Amino acid sequence: MSAPAFALADPPKVDPAPNLPVDPPEGARVSEMDYWAHYYEHENGYEWNNGLLEVKPVSDVLTYQIYQWLLGLLRCYLETHQNARLTALDMGFRLELLGKVTIRKPDLGLVRDDNAVPLEDLDRSYHGTFDLCVEALSDSTAAEIRRDTEQKRREYEAVGVPEYYILHHQPRWQLFYRRNASGRYQPMPREDGIIRSAILPGFQFRLEDFTRRPTLDAMIEDPIYAAFVLPKWQRERAAWTRDREALAAEREALAAERDAREQAERIAQQERAEKEALLAELARMRNGA
Repeated sequence: MSAPAFALADPPKVDPAPNLPVDPPEGARVSEMDYWAHYYEHENGYEWNNGLLEVKPVSDVLTYQIYQWLLGLLRCYLETHQNARLTALDMGFRLELLGKVTIRKPDLGLVRDDNAVPLEDLDRSYHGTFDLCVEALSDSTAAEIRRDTEQKRREYEAVGVPEYYILHHQPRWQLFYRRNASGRYQPMPREDGIIRSAILPGFQFRLEDFTRRPTLDAMIEDPIYAAFVLPKWQRERAAWTRDREALAAEREALAAERDAREQAERIAQQERAEKEALLAELARMRNGA
């Protein structure tokens, strides 16, 4: 079984040491202590790979839009179920691997409420192992592709991240892994083009929706998403619809009752007129006799 990942205590904000570069290049060698103290919160978004700084690459706009859509979907799910917490972009965690240590900042991380290491309100790094890591793939270079699809996949697998998603606007780089009973990543099933999470019961999405990115208005009508996208609003809308239909039915009943009264009154008036005409005719007949 792999050793659990852990993070150092959140480092205090300090000025860079005089002998350390302020903006070191990719591959610069620094100690782990110096990384936490000076580069963990650096604007370059450095990760740390066993003594070497790595700059997180930038994804293209389409891939970022897919990331934002999935993030919004996860927020809807968590607003409904409230069983986990999210981090994004700059929160790192420490991975103690066989023969090396890395510090990674997944583009999106999720910690379930039943995780042995809770995500605390004031954390600036996560001290445990994420339950889900998501990376928005950058394909600027082959090395960047390998970092997410191979290197981080091996690292997240080794420290026990249960699910790992790789996002990209090209379907061939949309990769979803789940850790099996042996601790190895396997591709998640794609039944009818739908990915279903095991760590978030009920959370699911269509792969084709990465292209369409349907709005909330569309998803609340979609059986794939309706169970966790704005269910409170759906219940309120259903109640409002029921009230409106009940009011309409009441109005129709009142209108029908009014129409019936008016019809009865018209019939009564007609009968009275006919009776009066008959009496008048009888009177003329008597007078004529």
